[in-house]
Amino acid sequence: MWTLTNALINNLGYIVLIAFTISKSKTFQKSLEHKIYTPKDIFILSSIFSCLGILGTYFGVNYYESIVNIRNIGIIVASIMCGPLIGGISGLIASIHRIFIGMGSATAVPCAITTLVAGVMPGYICKKNNYSNKHIIGAGSAIIVESLSMILIGIITPNGSEIIKVIYIPMAIINVLGVVMVIGIIDNILKEKEKIAGRQAKLALEIANETLPYFKDLNGESLKKVCEIIRTRLHGEAVIITDKKHVLAYDSRDENFKIGNKKICDHTEKVIETGEAMFISDQLVCKPYKFINGLKTRSGIIAPLKYDKEIIGVLKIYFTKDSDVTERKKYLILGLSNLISIQIQLGNIKNLKEMANKAEIHALQAQINPHFLFNSLNTITSFVRINPNKARELIINLANYLRYNIEFKEELVELQDEMHQVESYIYIEKCRFGDKINVHYHIDEEAKYIKVPPLIIQPLVENSIKHGLSNGVYGKNVWIMANKLNDGFRVTIEDDGCGIENKIINKIYNNEIDENKIGLHNVHSRVKLIYGKGLKIERLEHGTRISFTIKQKVG
Repeated sequence: MWTLTNALINNLGYIVLIAFTISKSKTFQKSLEHKIYTPKDIFILSSIFSCLGILGTYFGVNYYESIVNIRNIGIIVASIMCGPLIGGISGLIASIHRIFIGMGSATAVPCAITTLVAGVMPGYICKKNNYSNKHIIGAGSAIIVESLSMILIGIITPNGSEIIKVIYIPMAIINVLGVVMVIGIIDNILKEKEKIAGRQAKLALEIANETLPYFKDLNGESLKKVCEIIRTRLHGEAVIITDKKHVLAYDSRDENFKIGNKKICDHTEKVIETGEAMFISDQLVCKPYKFINGLKTRSGIIAPLKYDKEIIGVLKIYFTKDSDVTERKKYLILGLSNLISIQIQLGNIKNLKEMANKAEIHALQAQINPHFLFNSLNTITSFVRINPNKARELIINLANYLRYNIEFKEELVELQDEMHQVESYIYIEKCRFGDKINVHYHIDEEAKYIKVPPLIIQPLVENSIKHGLSNGVYGKNVWIMANKLNDGFRVTIEDDGCGIENKIINKIYNNEIDENKIGLHNVHSRVKLIYGKGLKIERLEHGTRISFTIKQKVG
């Protein structure tokens, strides 16, 4: 027995090492993070975990007609981390493999049956428990599966009782230990990634909040201040903002650094031409900026400033080492370039007047509200100690909200994609206000696929929650509806709160913007610009109804 245990412990080390290596894979992490798995995700995850199960068989030790194995570790983990579907597929593949390599073995069929159970049962248990207590469920499932395996071996195999006496305890102990360890490894790696995403979101928020005042009246000095803030926050060597032909502003760690020739360099021209960001190393750094007044740059990022397909300039950030250009910084800087693009358009910078006509619709796009983001971070902080799982969900929803706000690329998006961002926003607000808010969805199946401008629904829902319900005096319900008409669709946001004042409705229709109604006015202007007719805003006996009509066919 101890010989078998030692052999299994050694082989367990290989499985744990393989699991750790796989968990570091971006492909694995990306697939695992999705709330709803695509066929591609199912294929990737099932392939990975079924291979772990098959390796567990090969790492087993032959004992009479049985294989003392750790196959069920990978299968149970698949079921717990990814659900019974992927666990079931992985278990089925590993079961079929066990039967084929154990052809003629009396224990092949019992082991195959229990491997299939290992792929389905833990996932259902976790689902009912909202995927909490995964370690406990994993350990319990390992014991149940191995016990079931021994029972079937005892029934089917002639000398089953002798085999069970020797292999049951080693297999139960090692499989329990392996399941707990692998779940812990995957959980820790994913949690660390979430922490990094949270810190990155917080940094992006802080940069956005600090630079926001300087975009209100854009000029050379205010853009220079924007460059200084970005460089300081990202610990860069130099930051440069250009338009299509010239350097508009820059800031450097070296106070004596100066750009004599304000014309853009070759690599900047390439980014403007292609619209694709460039990640540069020592060999590619633009020569005009490489060794001037002691400034030494060895790596950097050139990100386009653009709306849709129109490039208006670039944001360039230089660093002293190649290692400074990390994946995290790449993602953050690309997000900042999108944010600066929006702010430059809103600031109506003189150098970009030639783009004013094309920029009108983009200048009206909804902005990230710093107050909402700070409130969200405070809510996350409050949940970190009392409810870590809730804090984790909040971070995921906030990351989704931020990503959608700063990374959308298509001019129009499907309503169902827009609703993902709305759902993330609502989840955060419900965590803040609790039972004060109830949201009801009534969306026709065909309406899910209509094309709408991005960031068009969330400001309307925010208006209902912020101005209609948050004081808790009146109602607490918001209805989000999208209904099919004879010649198109109607999208409606309705609440039973205090109701919008008629004078505010008139101001919006007359283009007179109240400071606290900018979001509602922007949506009205965008809808009017795109569809020819703006929002229909109605004060109800109890609440407000806002709707707009889309003349569009599906398919």
